[in-house]
Amino acid sequence: MKLLLDENLSRRIVPFIQDTYPGSSQISLLGLEQENDKTIRQYAIDKGFVITTKDADFYEMDLLYGQPPKIIWLKIGNQSKASTIKALQDNAEAIKQVLLADNKACIELL
Repeated sequence: MKLLLDENLSRRIVPFIQDTYPGSSQISLLGLEQENDKTIRQYAIDKGFVITTKDADFYEMDLLYGQPPKIIWLKIGNQSKASTIKALQDNAEAIKQVLLADNKACIELL
């Protein structure tokens, strides 16, 4: 499972999650920082990414258009980079269970 980190998440997180989520990236690393959410959503679909965000925008689009893409919605507030990395790594099995095995559209990490 590879993650596409939304622009509200630091690109500096990417190297730290590669072991757990190989092939992951962040919007600005892909030159998508000027694109709208619909374009980013389509990019995630086309490239097989799970969108990882702190915003409700992608979740709301999933409600409207359905899945894919899958969403990891980080509701952990304004945490440090280290806290975000820890949340993604510590919850990797739960994320895979909910999004892959249970085929849910979204997992919320609180």
